[in-house]
Amino acid sequence: MKRKILTVLLLLSAAAATYGQNSQALYFMNLPQRTTLNPALKPSGRFYLGLPGISDISVRLDNNFLSFSDLFTGGVISDSTMTFLERGPWLDDFLAGLGNNNSIEPKVGIRLFGLAFTVNDNLRFSLDITDRANANVVFPGDILRLGIGGKEDFLGKSLDFSSFRTDLTYYHEIGIGASGNITDKLRVGGRALILSGVASGYLRNNGATLTVNDDFTHTVNADIAFNFSAPVTFITEDDGSIHGVEFDESRFDGVHNVVSYLAGMSNPGFGIDLGAEYRFNDLLSVSAALTDFGFIRWKRDLTQLSIDATFDFNGLTMQDVYDESLDFEELLNWTLDTLQQVLELKEAPEPYTTYLPATLTAGFSYTPVKFFTAGLLSQTRFVGKQAHQAVTFSGNLNFGNSFSTTVAYTIANRRYDNLGFGLAFRGGFTQFFVLVDNVPLRWTTVTSGEGTFRMPEHWNTIHARLGLNLVFGNREREEILPVM
Repeated sequence: MKRKILTVLLLLSAAAATYGQNSQALYFMNLPQRTTLNPALKPSGRFYLGLPGISDISVRLDNNFLSFSDLFTGGVISDSTMTFLERGPWLDDFLAGLGNNNSIEPKVGIRLFGLAFTVNDNLRFSLDITDRANANVVFPGDILRLGIGGKEDFLGKSLDFSSFRTDLTYYHEIGIGASGNITDKLRVGGRALILSGVASGYLRNNGATLTVNDDFTHTVNADIAFNFSAPVTFITEDDGSIHGVEFDESRFDGVHNVVSYLAGMSNPGFGIDLGAEYRFNDLLSVSAALTDFGFIRWKRDLTQLSIDATFDFNGLTMQDVYDESLDFEELLNWTLDTLQQVLELKEAPEPYTTYLPATLTAGFSYTPVKFFTAGLLSQTRFVGKQAHQAVTFSGNLNFGNSFSTTVAYTIANRRYDNLGFGLAFRGGFTQFFVLVDNVPLRWTTVTSGEGTFRMPEHWNTIHARLGLNLVFGNREREEILPVM
């Protein structure tokens, strides 16, 4: 049972996790959505309308330490499945591959409304409303090395856990944008982001260390605080220790209360996107953008759990579970009991601020013929103290706004086998698109009971995006720029 629980948890980690970079395959496609990556870019459709829930749905699942191939060593799923959590070379390889900053980052975005139109074949204005949910968890590898691998290698050592952090956010975004040509070659654009936070969980880590003592107990010295902005209530015992948590369902009784809560502006925020594109001639162009540069100030339904103390753990780890001297539920209960004694609850803390993961983008394109563009794209995304880098090479076919496709190769997330693909086609005023940034190149057969199925072998990142646009008109033919 314990192995099943651990396998499920790590399977979720392998399938989950933001937030690496934004869509690389989208950048050079002729779609209205590309302006979210650089507001200066100009798709060919003169008028775009996005309908609620179908015009743009984006899901990204990403982590940098676990692949599906790590989970099952024999390609068999059963009660006796040998996973890498078993002692042996699989577990050793997994723990050895952990870095100092291991991240899990999921992202979901759903566009509720979209509108864009072009005036005089130059100025373009846009309005979009999007719901976004992001999460980001970063932890040092020593947490798992100690918790899963055992204590002997760390005896007498102090481990620094100050890099551990987590940030979970659900918010509304209203984007108001404009772009236009400054000269025949230079086009600039900007987008103001009006943000409204719905719910948040944010860990502030001012320092945390763990020392493995000679008697195998653990001494923890921590100054951390977990801030919540959500309709939850923590239940405490007479001695002040936290017993549990309850969700305030009364806040959502009736449609009026639901709409009032979700549409409220009690957690305001602001952001900005800036971009530019310079066309040397019809063959060559460069572009650059700064996107998602902003913040949210959380003021509603605030609660804070904090630890500012030195305390002792009994030193039990997964090694005791492997030895079968302890089961997983007992280990979990021991840990929770210890934390309950040192957690402090503050029900009316000060407001706190979270920041969007700002992204710097630089692009280069070469268009030898009108319908084909070769692209090079660099994206650097800043999440807390971490910088996530991705470099993408792509080949793009664009036949007006009737058909667009791309094949992209991306180097990112400690992997060099990320193949992306995008496709968009238009029938009348309806334009459908779908793109995937990380197509698994290697697959393996897994057996479960009497059946078999195919599973990606090396896969720790996926970004899928699809939608249905209403697009009217085409951009007028532009004057050919002189060749330099």
